[in-house]
Amino acid sequence: MHPRRVYLAVAACALVVYTGALWNTFAFDDVYIVVLNPFVREPGAWWRAFAEPYWAGNLTGTLYRPLTVSSFALDWLLDGPVWFHAVNMLWHAGASVAVAVLARRWAGWQAGLAAGVLFAVHPVHVEAVANVVGRNELMAACFTLLALYAALERQSVVWCATAFALGLLSKENAVVTPALVVWAWLLGIGRPERRKMAAFVASWALVGAAYGAVRWAVLHPYAGWEAVAPVFKGESPLTVRLTALAALADVVRLLLFPLHLRADYSPIERTAVHSAFDPRFLLGLALLVGWAALVRLAWRRGRRIEALGLGWIGIAYLPVANLLFPVGILVAERTLYLPSGGLAVALGALLRDLQPRRLAAVLGIVLVLGGARTALRVPIWRNDRTVALSMLRDAPWSYRSHDYTGWQLYWARDTERALGSWLLAGRIFDRDQGVFLAGAIAAYSLGRPHLADSLLALANKACASCPTTYRNMARAARLRGDSLAADSLFARAARLPPP
Repeated sequence: MHPRRVYLAVAACALVVYTGALWNTFAFDDVYIVVLNPFVREPGAWWRAFAEPYWAGNLTGTLYRPLTVSSFALDWLLDGPVWFHAVNMLWHAGASVAVAVLARRWAGWQAGLAAGVLFAVHPVHVEAVANVVGRNELMAACFTLLALYAALERQSVVWCATAFALGLLSKENAVVTPALVVWAWLLGIGRPERRKMAAFVASWALVGAAYGAVRWAVLHPYAGWEAVAPVFKGESPLTVRLTALAALADVVRLLLFPLHLRADYSPIERTAVHSAFDPRFLLGLALLVGWAALVRLAWRRGRRIEALGLGWIGIAYLPVANLLFPVGILVAERTLYLPSGGLAVALGALLRDLQPRRLAAVLGIVLVLGGARTALRVPIWRNDRTVALSMLRDAPWSYRSHDYTGWQLYWARDTERALGSWLLAGRIFDRDQGVFLAGAIAAYSLGRPHLADSLLALANKACASCPTTYRNMARAARLRGDSLAADSLFARAARLPPP
């Protein structure tokens, strides 16, 4: 099959299954990152995103993604939600074609078609594509794939370094780019001569140092803010690693059998693992050992592309795996966007020897099942209400489901029910200060100061020196017009010791 036909087929699959996203509006974090972001809404202010954290105006500074925010600012000048979602779809189509290009060049057109279609319709991508703020995943993945192509196919130091830099400015997980290139070199794929290899390494070091310096300059005023997954709050480093390994069961299931999807994986749907004899840890460890065995088997049998794809999964997932350091989530479907590219390449290479008719049958099944699951999942990101209902349905025992529902009720001025949702969230999980502060805002708004005081006491118990959360919640209260609650929280934040 002509390469152009392969790429057109892959792009068409990527666009068709996400057609429903054009009816989506702004939901979930879109509201804060896009709608309420002054760097997005104010004409000519986009460049200020390069001097501010990703969560602009919320006093939290652990993320730096200025290129993504700048793209939102450009979209805001052109059109509304339809345009935002159309652009996301185009980024996804571009990433899908890039996966197909790499697989075709490494293993032939059949592998390229299979890998591209698998990646285009994989249901685990819905959160990244159908939710506007998922664009950071799409952009980082596209630039990482371009860097791989530049390094392994064109051996261009300049273009690889450029794509690497753009990926880092889109999302931090593009940091895996050099590791992916080196992994391919170890397998004998696109390996340059030593002098060119040294030039690549030097360019990566230069880009990394420049990015690190800029990132530090922007984020160091927020150094007191620590972002960890709720399940890790108050836990030891050993518990964090045990829990992270246990979470690999979710990762494998989502990559291979993404039937059940959810927007949140928080307590008590997912709880900490404290023992190496916990069955959840043992299952995760077994899956890790099994993955390593598959990589070794593919390497020993000379299946270089399969080994590349399998290793790619682990390398791309490592920054968010909570094994090297804890991050703000335990599991999130959006973070599997780039790792799933490795799965697509490995499976595409595995299917390359099939007869065309058999390959067509396999891809037809993938397209029907994967495409249907994806298309049916897209509408849950239509608006805040559909997301909240989905969270309550998919993860009814996640405290975050009830916390998020509380905020939707609060903004709808159904304050009594909002308070009930936050009280339930606090009973499910008592280590998130924000839940109790939100409940206190609702209690103040309902004229129940004694309940508000008791909730603030619980908030201080959850975190005795977290004034940032107080200020963020106070800003939310002021935005809705609850001046009494806002003033009270600002005053209390001023009396708290710094973190």
